[in-house]
Amino acid sequence: MRILIVEDERKAAEYLQRGLTESGFVVDVAYNGDDGLHLALEQPYDLIVLDVGLPRRDGWSVLASLRRAGRQTPVLFLTARDAVSDRVRGLEEGADDYLVKPFAFSELLARIRSILRRGPARQPDVLTVANLELDVTRHRATRGGQRLDLTPKEFALLALLVRRRGEVLSRTLISELVWEMHFDSDTNVVDVAIRRLRAKVDDPFALKLIRTVRGVGYVLDED
Repeated sequence: MRILIVEDERKAAEYLQRGLTESGFVVDVAYNGDDGLHLALEQPYDLIVLDVGLPRRDGWSVLASLRRAGRQTPVLFLTARDAVSDRVRGLEEGADDYLVKPFAFSELLARIRSILRRGPARQPDVLTVANLELDVTRHRATRGGQRLDLTPKEFALLALLVRRRGEVLSRTLISELVWEMHFDSDTNVVDVAIRRLRAKVDDPFALKLIRTVRGVGYVLDED
């Protein structure tokens, strides 16, 4: 498996390269967005670990240019930008995951392996599960032809569940990707949001898509 790291902080890049090499990956490094994009377009990588705040060309531009060129290489954003809007933007613009610095290398490695297990095929702009459709570019959701009135957070949560259909997502992971980075087990923000989402996505329909896996988290699937 071959990974490209695009990271302008040399110590961080060297740390990542060493750790991933020791974990069995072949690793290349680029220190700015232009070089990263050039390598990503010229070489067949299995995954790209991409910073957002890069010199010459930022991570958003690198990702957008890759997708316009038809390259569907999985991308994991690894950045200090921890705003909810940045995490949501990254996922909606086609990244496969978003991890905020500082991070535990073991978590990064687990996320990389999870992405690679899902394979190279990317989701289309319109995601479909049973009679549920999400147009991620227009931020529209319908079920059975009926428009669903979702808040931006509800849409982001539903898009996450649909993109990872069949995968049980923990409350911690959901909270990291949709709300604050650090999950407080004493709060029930995820449970409340899931309950509100079910009221719009599942309650009016006979087939229920969102399931609770007790003690673990939530999963969306038609089975």
